[in-house]
Amino acid sequence: MTPKAAATTSTDRLGRLLALVPYVVNRDSVALGEAAAAFGVTEKQLIDDLNLLWCVELRAPDPYCPIDLSYEGGEITVAEAESIARPLRLKVDEASALLVALRMLAGIPGLDDRDALSRVIAKLETAAGAAASVSSQVSVEVNAWGGGSADPERTGLGMLRDALARGRRVHLTYYVPARDENTERDVDPMRLLVVEGSTYLEGWCRRAEAVRLFKLDRIADLDVLDVPAQVPDDAEPIDVDAGLFRPSPQDEAVTLELTPRGRWVADYYPCESVEDLGEGRLRVVLRTPDTRWVRGLALRLGDQGRVVAPERLASGIRDDATRALARYGLA
Repeated sequence: MTPKAAATTSTDRLGRLLALVPYVVNRDSVALGEAAAAFGVTEKQLIDDLNLLWCVELRAPDPYCPIDLSYEGGEITVAEAESIARPLRLKVDEASALLVALRMLAGIPGLDDRDALSRVIAKLETAAGAAASVSSQVSVEVNAWGGGSADPERTGLGMLRDALARGRRVHLTYYVPARDENTERDVDPMRLLVVEGSTYLEGWCRRAEAVRLFKLDRIADLDVLDVPAQVPDDAEPIDVDAGLFRPSPQDEAVTLELTPRGRWVADYYPCESVEDLGEGRLRVVLRTPDTRWVRGLALRLGDQGRVVAPERLASGIRDDATRALARYGLA
């Protein structure tokens, strides 16, 4: 899929140009399409960058030596750019984020090849210099569910690892916050993964007859069954790189208008669209299969935002608010 042209600042473009030269030099030549995809721009934007590079003159190897480049035939080549041919150093925020994430992984119980990860962290700390000291002030605790047990094998995480290793089905009592209820289900485990600091079990849910992710801190009870796990051959792992939230076409679209103090909703919840209304206000659209949690969100927002569509949901929320205020004599 060809990326859409996006607004870019001069700082963004400078960073891309400085990274583009070593990217091409270290590969001898790169196809235009491949380079555009790597930098998340269109081929037209990339050609504009290359045309700008023709205007750059370096002081090495000789004073005011122009960069020699070509993109004829769809292949990019760059020469006479030795002084900027080395990759850029990580910025403080980039190095800090990477170190924090690696240390978080190192803290996961039962991690394979921990020595290799420790060596990577040590090398990065040495290369990062001052950025490493900044990252040491931040720590992320992975919620692995049951990690405080004296016997690691009897924690929920340990039991799930055992089920995966032996190919056994598990029975879960799983809390669904959208419906505020516990559900019972049998699951054939596929893998354990950490996403955004939380641990999930991915498995074939016999209740839903589909692949599902189960957040470990929402598992109220767990039993490893003496039944072989039977994951269907066509069951596909969920691509978590694309995000955990995947709205269905059948999900209800809900539109909210947010004040500047309510903008946090757009950061906290996955939104289908975000529109700037000016003066710090936003209009966001999100999709959900169950609007009950949206009612709670709207009441919690108070004067920071309101649901404007669908009308029946907005009307129901107004009724909820009226009843709540009546209890305090404020309706």
